[in-house]
This record gives sequence, structure tokens and C-alpha cells, in this order.
Amino acid sequence: MSRILVFQHVAAEPLGTLDPLIRLRGHRIRFVNFEREPDAQPNVDRYHGLIVLGGPMNVEDQASRPHLRTELLAIERMLRQGKPVLGICLGAQLLAHALGAHIHRIETPEIGWYPIHTTDAGRADRVLAPLGEMTPIFQWHGCRFDIPAGAVQLARGESCEQQAFRWGESAFGFQFHLEMDTPLIERWLANPSYQHDLQHAGLAHDDAAIRLHTARHIQTMQAQAREVFNHFLDLIGEPQQRYTLPSR
Repeated sequence: MSRILVFQHVAAEPLGTLDPLIRLRGHRIRFVNFEREPDAQPNVDRYHGLIVLGGPMNVEDQASRPHLRTELLAIERMLRQGKPVLGICLGAQLLAHALGAHIHRIETPEIGWYPIHTTDAGRADRVLAPLGEMTPIFQWHGCRFDIPAGAVQLARGESCEQQAFRWGESAFGFQFHLEMDTPLIERWLANPSYQHDLQHAGLAHDDAAIRLHTARHIQTMQAQAREVFNHFLDLIGEPQQRYTLPSR
């Protein structure tokens, strides 16, 4: 039975639809919730894979949130051990930064549904291929990553170019939120802090439009997400291949 380590930053951003998929496959999950345990020092050597979730903080907040540095070191160690890593939103930015890439604020946040276009490499990728050539995916972010040196860009967006990458054979960064379902989207729209983000983002759409788009797109995204996540989970337990990381 494989053991998966999950870094969670706030209660509002859980594994979502990824949680039952992991449990159905018989993997054991160990959560480290840095909101509750900011001083946690997880021993990543005990685990076969790492998933780093999203959160409202940013990579640049390391001085006020030292756990972000703890996470960067843990990600680096997992990568050196050749273990699968999946970063979602903030998690993708942490993964990119651990690989030496810069993180930037974007002029206009992406909140709601946006078309994502896969690259040739993305359409051929064993994990991301189920997204097809173009698909609407749920987003909620105000920063972005550069594609790390040596990584392969798998997807791009129209208002934010950098959307997904793979480094090595089993480390993936997704800027978007494939793990969402309708109740979780409603939970975010009802959260006062997230409402504030939406109201001050300067977007042409509001929560009513997001609900309309959710009803239109959620089933397709969830079907694609099941395939993408299952392909990633297939990587957990494969023979380890050690890598040398670039210096930051």
C-alpha cells in the first residue's frame, strides 16, 4: 500500500475530487495542514508521493509564513528521490520555485472558468492527455510561475500563458483547479475572503456568471479530472529515478 503525503494550507482548499480517487485505489493519505501546524517538519522519506494543494498565500510570503520554506525543502527532497509530485495552484508555484523558476503576480487575477489549451507535449503526455486540445477549467489565482529550466510546458491559457508543466517523468505543476466540484466552488464563493478577491479582481464576470459556467462545464471537467488524476496516481509506486536539481 502506497503512502501519499498531502500539504494543505487552509481548510477551504482540500483534495476535492482527488480524495476519493486516492482512497479508492487503496493509498494511505497523510495530511499536513500548515494552517493548524505551521511548525510541522514532515519526514518525506516515508512517503511514495507528494501532493501540494493551493492556498491564499504566495511564495513571496516565506518571511511571514516559514512553513513555505519547509515545503520547498520537502519538495526538493522528493524530487531528488525521484518520487511523483503534483502541485496545484500555489502548490504548482512552490514546485516551480523549488526548481529555480520565478513566481510573478499577474495583472488581472483569473477567477472562474477559462479555456486551457494543451501544447503538443501536453496532448502526448500520459497524465495530461485526457484534457484534449482545449477545455474550460476552473481557476482562482493572482500569481503565476515561469516554466522551470528543463521542464516541459504542457498547457497554456489565453490570459495567463503558463498553466501546466512536467519536470522529469513524474513531477507536475497545474496552475488550474481540476479537483473542484460544485459544492466546493459554492464553498469558495460563500467564503468572505474569497468573495473579497472576486469583487476586487476587476473581472467582467461575477459570482452569478461563475455559477452559470459551473453548471455548463463541471461534468466535463470532472470526467477529465478523474482520468488525469488516475494517470498521476499510476506513477506512484513506480521505480525511483534520482535527479539533480538546478541551484536557486
